[in-house]
Amino acid sequence: MKAVLLPLVLMSLAACATGGPRGADRLALYHAHAGQPVQQIRYFNAMGWDRLDDEHILLSMRPRETWLLRISGPCLDWAGGSPLLRLSSQGGWVSTKFDRIHAGDSPISCRIEEIRQVNVQAVRAAEAAWRDQVPSGT
Repeated sequence: MKAVLLPLVLMSLAACATGGPRGADRLALYHAHAGQPVQQIRYFNAMGWDRLDDEHILLSMRPRETWLLRISGPCLDWAGGSPLLRLSSQGGWVSTKFDRIHAGDSPISCRIEEIRQVNVQAVRAAEAAWRDQVPSGT
């Protein structure tokens, strides 16, 4: 089993930076633009990750390749403020129900329950439409 460290990167999709939806609305936005669940994904040099809630993480592999992971949470120590995630993989593949995510040096881990590819262009378009509908100054 191989564990890879992922540095915290503020992804271009992060709603905090774009003024887009937050919280549950943000999760709903990514869910609305995610494909069907897949059993495994090819894992190579992730650009970063972003936490949506205690059970959902966005994993950015390339500027236009982002995956929505549902984990067996809440089990990560988010209060510790760890900027690193360790992600297990088998032979360059990350699989549901088998591979795990660890935060920082915590011995506790979360199993990856579901993986869905996010349509990054659709998310960006939806965020732009959302910003256009929100009156400025709010």
